[in-house]
Amino acid sequence: MTQRARLLAGLLVVAVAGGGYVWFSQAHAPQAATPAATTPAAPVGVGALGRVEPASRIRRLTQPGGMAVTRLDRLLVNEGDEVTEGQLLAEFADAAQKDAAVAQAEAAVAEYRASLDRIRAAGRPSEIAAQRARIAALAAQFDLAEREAERSERLVPTGAGAVAVADRARAGAVRLAAERTQAEADLDGLLSSRPEDIALAEARLAAAQAALAKARADAELSRVRAPFAGTILRIIARPGDQVGNDGLMEIGDLSRMDVVADVYETDLARLRVGAPAEIVVPGEAHRFAATLREIGWTVRRTTQGNTDPVAAVDSRTVEVRLTLDEAASAVLRRRSNMQVQVAIRP
Repeated sequence: MTQRARLLAGLLVVAVAGGGYVWFSQAHAPQAATPAATTPAAPVGVGALGRVEPASRIRRLTQPGGMAVTRLDRLLVNEGDEVTEGQLLAEFADAAQKDAAVAQAEAAVAEYRASLDRIRAAGRPSEIAAQRARIAALAAQFDLAEREAERSERLVPTGAGAVAVADRARAGAVRLAAERTQAEADLDGLLSSRPEDIALAEARLAAAQAALAKARADAELSRVRAPFAGTILRIIARPGDQVGNDGLMEIGDLSRMDVVADVYETDLARLRVGAPAEIVVPGEAHRFAATLREIGWTVRRTTQGNTDPVAAVDSRTVEVRLTLDEAASAVLRRRSNMQVQVAIRP
């Protein structure tokens, strides 16, 4: 065997031995462990800053007249007073003048209503009887005047009577006939009312009632009443002041308190109505319970100055409202607008 043949035979033996080793090692190697299934991450809650506010919101009351600038005359409440719905809180200086206009309008309505009632009722029995007696008297006077005129006219051709006397007698008879006709027409008016007279009286009464409604509405613009039952939180203007853009006073219903929080728009997917929450109040040792009641309908841009380089300067948030339990409402009743920390659980 040549040297070249011996070299090829050696290489073949090495290759067969190497392949066998690889096959044996793979066949007897331990199987790799199957990776365990990953456990889903637990849902994460949402944290935010909020403020304490009455469930009714804080209402700022001002002059109902709008752009009219009027001096405040009477202030009937103080800060901390509890008021009922519709209670009179303040009056402005033009209230007396507008009350006088109301009284004048009420008198006009009474006058036109009495006129309409008189027209509808026509004449009273005594008036009808008096009018009939007057007609009878005019008829008797007319008959006498007619005979006197005829007698005077017969005497003129004979020369026993003057023409002037006859003319005066005839004129008197004509005048009495006219008065009798007018009296009979008045009697017809007393016996029955004309539809056009009733319609005219009704229109006048309606106009007077509309004027009265306007006068009363104007008078209410000089008064401020409580829109709901609540507590006077702040007095802004005092008697003698002119109420400006800041308003007159602030009112809120403190029987139920809320927390209003601004949640980032990226956290909306983790919110649900009815979710429990905890409120951290500065100065209080324990946390208060709350429930997410409302989620806002709009995303707002919150632009705020902050020296923190990693703070969200131009963030977008949604306003949510959380209802506090009775214990928290009792503690926070006098802390409206106080800043708190909110942790909404998943």
